[in-house]
Amino acid sequence: MFLHLGADTVIPLKNLIAIFDLKADRIAVSNKKFIEKNTVEKKLIDVSNGNAKSFIVTNKEIYLSGISSLTLKKRSEQIEF
Repeated sequence: MFLHLGADTVIPLKNLIAIFDLKADRIAVSNKKFIEKNTVEKKLIDVSNGNAKSFIVTNKEIYLSGISSLTLKKRSEQIEF
């Protein structure tokens, strides 16, 4: 099964590791450092059109999505295996 991240981008659920809220105050500093590190390593893919609300960690890449983490979580839970 697949999870739609926005901008015609889907990922296999088997590759999904975590979904994070990009603007969560309590982890914003560590999120920023993590994203900067992966930007330098060219593992970051921005599918948010400059309006990132969440980031998704897979076993290969990190995605910035314009879809909220709560919506992505709900989408992933609705898919039956």
